Amino acid sequence: VQLQASGGGLVQPGGSLRLSCAASGSVSGIDAMGWYRQAPGKQRELVFAVTRGGITNYAASVTGRFTISRDNAKNTVTLQMNSLKAEDTAVYYCNAQGYGPYYGTEFWGEGTQVTVSS
Repeated sequence: VQLQASGGGLVQPGGSLRLSCAASGSVSGIDAMGWYRQAPGKQRELVFAVTRGGITNYAASVTGRFTISRDNAKNTVTLQMNSLKAEDTAVYYCNAQGYGPYYGTEFWGEGTQVTVSS
């Protein structure tokens, strides 16, 4: 499974950005897709994820600001980030969780930088 991320960049506080991730390869072997982030000096943390069935899991810090959408037919997931704060600055990584023969496997895309600064 390969994950190709796009989006990110520099935005002012209060602004919006959209991150997209497309999965290719053995896509039938993945269930949850989503985004993690890692800020300098901090551990990587879950931002938002969604299963094939639409069950979501997300960090409390993004409640009401971020939303996630998934297109199972296209194997894509999109993170819409609104009301961005300086503390959202991090490298964001697309993630997919394997199931079936890939159960227990995690797939990662290359990170994309999100910088929130005036």
